[in-house]
Amino acid sequence: MTTRNSKNTLFLILLVIAVSLATSWATNYVQNRNNGVEFIESSNTSDQDVKARFASAQRAFETDFTVAADLTVNAVVHVKTKAPRQQRSGSIFDDPFFDFFFGPGQRTPQQQQEPSEAQPLGAGSGVIISRDGYIVTNNHVIEGATEINVTLNDKRSFKAKLVGTDPSTDIALLKVDEKNLPFIKIGNSDDLKVGEWVLAVGNPFNLTSTVTAGIVSAKARNLGIIGTDRYGRRTEKLSIESFIQTDAAINPGNSGGALVNTKGELVGINTAIASQTGSYAGYGFAVPTSIVQKVVTDLREHGVVQRALLGVSIGDITTEIAKEKNLKTLNGALVADVGSGGSADKAGIKVDDVINEVNGVKVKSSAELQEQIGRYRPGDKITIGYVRNNKQKRTNVRLTNVEGTTDVVSTNKFQQDLGVQLKPISDTIKEALGINVGLEVVSSSGKFREQGINQGYIILKINNRNMASIKDFENVYNDALKTNKTLNIAGVYPTTGRVTYYKIDLK
Repeated sequence: MTTRNSKNTLFLILLVIAVSLATSWATNYVQNRNNGVEFIESSNTSDQDVKARFASAQRAFETDFTVAADLTVNAVVHVKTKAPRQQRSGSIFDDPFFDFFFGPGQRTPQQQQEPSEAQPLGAGSGVIISRDGYIVTNNHVIEGATEINVTLNDKRSFKAKLVGTDPSTDIALLKVDEKNLPFIKIGNSDDLKVGEWVLAVGNPFNLTSTVTAGIVSAKARNLGIIGTDRYGRRTEKLSIESFIQTDAAINPGNSGGALVNTKGELVGINTAIASQTGSYAGYGFAVPTSIVQKVVTDLREHGVVQRALLGVSIGDITTEIAKEKNLKTLNGALVADVGSGGSADKAGIKVDDVINEVNGVKVKSSAELQEQIGRYRPGDKITIGYVRNNKQKRTNVRLTNVEGTTDVVSTNKFQQDLGVQLKPISDTIKEALGINVGLEVVSSSGKFREQGINQGYIILKINNRNMASIKDFENVYNDALKTNKTLNIAGVYPTTGRVTYYKIDLK
C-alpha cells in the first residue's frame, strides 16, 4: 500500500515539473519574441498570420463528425421507384396514322400497350426536412416513376406522394403520411467556406445510411448538366446550376442525399459526381440550400416553382472574350442575348453588358447570377449592377415569370387531378419539329405517370382536338368528364422525334 502511494506521489511530482517546464518555455518564448529573437523563421509572415494558422490547425484536429452524423443519419431515407413498361411508339415523319389520328371514320387509334405490373426503375436517397414527412430528393431520382417508396434508417417503409418537381434545379419534393419523424434542420449554404468540413449522407450502391467526409472544394460550380439551349449556351430559363463542389465520396445512390456541415445542418442536396466510370473519382456536387429552400417553399405552397426570370442568355468571361470585347474585368456574367420585352430589356440592359451585382450582392460568374435571381419570385423588384463600356452602372428591374407576367403560377385543378404540369411549347420547339401547336409536360405524376407519360412529352392532340393552350386542355378534360370519360392523347418526345399514343381513363 505504501509503495503504491509512493508511486502516485512521484507521478504527481513529475507532472508538476513537466507543467512548470512547459510554462517556463512558453513565457521565455513570448519574451524572446518581444525582444526580437526569432524561433520561427518567417520573413513574410506576420504574428497574426501565424496565430491564425495555429488556430486553424487546432480546429482541424478538434473536428468531430460523430455529432453531425448522429443528427442526420436517421433523417436520410432510401428512395426506391417503379415504372411501367416502355410504351409503343413510331416516327413523327413516317407514321401513316398521324395525319388523321382519332379522325372521324378513321381506324382505331394505336395506343400504348397496357402496362403490366410496374417494374423496378431505380434508387437514390432523400432528406426528411420536417416532422410531418416532407422529403427532398433529386428530380432525376423519381423521374418516370409510377410508384415511390421510402425506407427509413430504422427499416420502416412508406409509400410517398410526389408533391412537385423542379427539373430546372433537379429538385423534387415528396410527402409521406407519418408524424414525429426525424428531420434535418436546414442551414445557410451562403455561410459555407471553401476548405470547410462537410459530410455526405446517403445510400450509395444500396448501402443504407452511409456517411463520408470531405471538404468544400469550391462553390458556385456551373457544370452544364441540367440544361442548355439549342446553341449550347447556358440559359436561365432552362436551368439553374450553382453547385457546391466537395471531395466527400459520393457514388450512385447518393443522389438526393444530404450534404451537411459539422453542426449537422443541411447545406446541400447531393446531385452529381465528376467521373468517367460512373463511380466516385474525386469530386461530387450538391445543390445548395439557398436554392433548395426556395424551391421547396414554392412546391409546398403552389405545387409549382415561382420562377423569376431576368430575360437574358448569359455566359462566363474568359481572357479571350475579355480581350475581344475590350473588357477590363473577368468577374460577372456576360449578356449574350436579351429577350425582347423581357425584364432586362425593359430595364435597359443590352448585349455585352456584364452583370456583376444583384441587390448589392457581388456575382462573379453566370452560376452565381443564376443562384441570386433564383431566390426571387415574379413581381419582385431588384437592383442590378452591370458594367457597360467599362463603367459601373445600376438599374432597377421588375422580374417576371416564364409567361412574361408577374402573376402567381399555380397548378389548375384538372392538372392536379391528372398529376401533370403543362406549358405551351416555345417557338424554338415549333420550328425544330415543324409543328404549330402543342403543350409540353413539365412534370408528371398520378394518372399521367401511371401511363408512362414523362417530362418533356409534347401533347399535340387530345380526343382529336389540337392543344395550343392550357385552356384547350381544360376544355377537352371537362368535356370528357361529361361524355366517355376517356382522354386519347397523341404527342411526341422532341429528343427522339417519335410519336407516342396514350389512353387515360378518367373513371
